[in-house]
Amino acid sequence: METWGAARYGDPCRECGFGFGLTPDQAVAAVRAVPVTFAERLAAATGQEQLAGLSWNTAAYTSHVTDNLRVWAGALAGGFLADDLGLPGYDPDQLALARRYNELSLAGALWSLRWAVDAWVQIVPAALAGQVVLEHATRGRQRAEDIARNNAHDAHHHLWDIDRILR
Repeated sequence: METWGAARYGDPCRECGFGFGLTPDQAVAAVRAVPVTFAERLAAATGQEQLAGLSWNTAAYTSHVTDNLRVWAGALAGGFLADDLGLPGYDPDQLALARRYNELSLAGALWSLRWAVDAWVQIVPAALAGQVVLEHATRGRQRAEDIARNNAHDAHHHLWDIDRILR
């Protein structure tokens, strides 16, 4: 079984400092703020900024956060609305290649991020209230509250990556 969340990254995360002790409502609030925070940090960026040692540029990190939120929102919606609890998972690096993240427009990535966050913040509270538990192919049982924290961490962690690139 693949470890995830605090078990994998530490609490707080050894790299970005994210604390996994936040409540599910705090995780939802953190994700709700993501579009504005990303837009502010990337206001003077082109999307092509990149740091040696990292394979993605700033538009790519934004696109990854967008896709990650979309995938998890869709999975939670399936669990909540139809009791479809299985989730095969995905490889973010393969998705990045398929979508050609490093060639995407930053403006388009930020626009997409707003839509993904809107969908995510609609379904996550419902999934939390319904106590949805997904069965992830490699991570096993993932409660809605775990997903909320892990998604908040992903966004925070990749904003940290963007900040490192822009320095």
